[in-house]
Amino acid sequence: MELKKKLSVATVLLASTFVLVACGNGADKASSSSEAASTSEVASSSSEATSTSTEATTDKLVDGTYTLETNADKRGWATKFVITVKDGKITESDYDNFNDKGERKSADKAYQESMAAKTNGVGPEQYFKAYNEGLVTSQDPAKVEVVTGATHSHESFVEYAEKLIEAAKKGDTTTIKVEVPAE
Repeated sequence: MELKKKLSVATVLLASTFVLVACGNGADKASSSSEAASTSEVASSSSEATSTSTEATTDKLVDGTYTLETNADKRGWATKFVITVKDGKITESDYDNFNDKGERKSADKAYQESMAAKTNGVGPEQYFKAYNEGLVTSQDPAKVEVVTGATHSHESFVEYAEKLIEAAKKGDTTTIKVEVPAE
């Protein structure tokens, strides 16, 4: 009985030694070196991407007023988006839709009530204001948060803001015209 116990302990110790040696051999070190190199490459790539992204958003904007306009959509609303740049920063943003009478969608009480009833109280009065304030605060349309219930307007906002920022980088104050489907 004593011999069996000693053999069991010796077998466990021997097996443990083999496991430890196998885990600590040079192949594992090579694997670790490979993983470290791979991690370093990913960090370097990520760093380069961040650097490129930062450079793209920090290009100097030329002071001026930049305007983008669309034709009326199928519901009769046309977009007009104006940004003002001063000291290289966006200081004002006026993104809104207008009907054929020149009235703002954000001021249309009937439209506001109709949309707010379907979107938990959110209408053009809220989302146009949020998008405009968000652009002035962040200076980057991609960082402006989507307002729930106004996803399509946010997509247009980001697309149009990027066009205006590109114009501001060049100092081109010519009104940008965008054709939208009038279906």
